[in-house]
Amino acid sequence: RTPPGRLRLAGVALAVLTVAFGGLTAWQLEARAAAADRVVSYSQPLSQNAADIHRRLADAATTATTGFLLAGDEPKEVRAQYEQDLATAAELISQAAARTTATSPAQQKLTELNQQLPVYSGLVETARANDRLGIPLGGAYLRYASEKMQTDLLPAALELTRIENEALTKDYADAESFPWAAYGLAAVTLAALVWVQVTLYRRTNRVFNIGLLGATAAVLVGGLWLGAAGLTTGDALRRSDREGAAPLRALDTARVDVLQARLAENLHYVARGSTGKYLKQWDAATASLVGQGDQKVPMEQRTGSLPQALGRAPGVAESALREAAKQYDVWHGLHDAARDLELKKSDYQAALNATVTAGGDQQTSDAAFKATDKALEQAAGIEQQRFEDTAGGTHDDLRNAAVAAALLGVVAAAAALLGLGRRLAEYR
Repeated sequence: RTPPGRLRLAGVALAVLTVAFGGLTAWQLEARAAAADRVVSYSQPLSQNAADIHRRLADAATTATTGFLLAGDEPKEVRAQYEQDLATAAELISQAAARTTATSPAQQKLTELNQQLPVYSGLVETARANDRLGIPLGGAYLRYASEKMQTDLLPAALELTRIENEALTKDYADAESFPWAAYGLAAVTLAALVWVQVTLYRRTNRVFNIGLLGATAAVLVGGLWLGAAGLTTGDALRRSDREGAAPLRALDTARVDVLQARLAENLHYVARGSTGKYLKQWDAATASLVGQGDQKVPMEQRTGSLPQALGRAPGVAESALREAAKQYDVWHGLHDAARDLELKKSDYQAALNATVTAGGDQQTSDAAFKATDKALEQAAGIEQQRFEDTAGGTHDDLRNAAVAAALLGVVAAAAALLGLGRRLAEYR
């Protein structure tokens, strides 16, 4: 109840508030830093790995059918591409399983993929062996393998991608969260410091207390650092999502749709016209890719995964996506021409030759498909690099701000106690 007692209480209160401000600010910034670190080094790589598994499996199925159609003329690079797709998919599955907890829903899908992949590759090898021996069952085995890929492996990979994308979205939200509690405590602490200084001024007629001014400055600097770090890192993370992660997810969908269309195109010729199932699959895949309608309509005005990828692409990747759109239209035209040869002129061999050939210089559907896929791969590389350039380092900036906030909180507490201690000394 005495002035010295009230000064001591004020000192304790200010010390508690300033240390709490530093601790709470550091904790919230560290939580954001950990989330930003997960985005860069965990969530986004796992999300992209899942998309790559999906794409590699689709590419393996497509390449297997290409090699089957070429039979004895199959180039070494086609076989090598198929084997590389399977090996890369298996490696990515293994890496994802090692980085995923046992309770994660992704673990079940990874186990399923790991079990089904050898089954698929065994069916493809059986198909190849029968075909080399001239046994008609080869085509049936390949269609069965492709059916297993489309009904078991690809849906599991798609579900894995969805799970990992949800985890990435959550980590982005945590990394960009607004530290309301830290700002609120900063306001309370500053108000308490100002109130104590005004009270001292009224009681002692001394305008400034160096210790309390230092404490106020430390808390103010901590609050400003918190705001600056939050704004800069938040903006960098939003740009990394807007210009990297989100366009990449849209692009991954388009790349799989392209491969699905190519797989359906090849399977139609594997079936040798015995069913219209694969023509319907082609129509469904291309509708998902670019929508239905006039191919002369500019790509930006169409619907589907490729126009979406083009619309979301950052400027640096736009030219590659426009090239992909251009090559897709060439591919679609060549596909229609080959279909006319088969259906209207009943010339299966000419249609097959217009679709896939062993040489690399002919203008076939296969060549146009490869040009489309190559342009999409180039765009994917650009967008991945864009993500890394913008998101990289954000966790370090937030951690530096967290350390600074903790230190400023301690400095403010020491300064406040020192400033009030000078007033207490006057009563001795």
